[in-house]
Amino acid sequence: MLEDRILVWRLNRGDTAALCRIYEKYRDDLLKVAGALLFDNSSIEDVLHDVFVDVAAKTGHLQLRGSLKGFLAICVANRARDRNRTLQRRTTVPLDQTLQSPVSQAEPQHTAQRGEVMQRMHEAMLELPEEQRETIVLHLQSKMRFREIAIHKGISVNTAMSRYRYGLNKLRSALDGEL
Repeated sequence: MLEDRILVWRLNRGDTAALCRIYEKYRDDLLKVAGALLFDNSSIEDVLHDVFVDVAAKTGHLQLRGSLKGFLAICVANRARDRNRTLQRRTTVPLDQTLQSPVSQAEPQHTAQRGEVMQRMHEAMLELPEEQRETIVLHLQSKMRFREIAIHKGISVNTAMSRYRYGLNKLRSALDGEL
């Protein structure tokens, strides 16, 4: 947290190395958030790039109310939501698979089963309302507390917790104990 405050301070004073350090520090986590929220695999890195272009444009007057990681995760979630809306307006083709299982040297049967489970989980996540899906991803992937989510989304803490709980309940019923 202290390192993040120092990085933001350095960034606001024009230190480009600070932006590079922020990118390196949070890149993988933010890619996971984007991957969990986007309908289109090809947009994942584009969304992350756009967020960091926006952060660079705010050099000199970037102020944080919470954690830097939380701020960036919210920016990625907002950008992903906008990208999904744009894609939905353009086309009505089926959604692409965004959660892919890593390639491993395990038995082919195990790899195939894992791929099926990941596909089913992805489909169940896409069935959730956008607010619930975002809250689940921000809480589980980005490790954001409900208070942070509430502040960044402009909702109450109880609303954030309810969206999370209702989303998990819908996932459980959609998956019928498959996982």
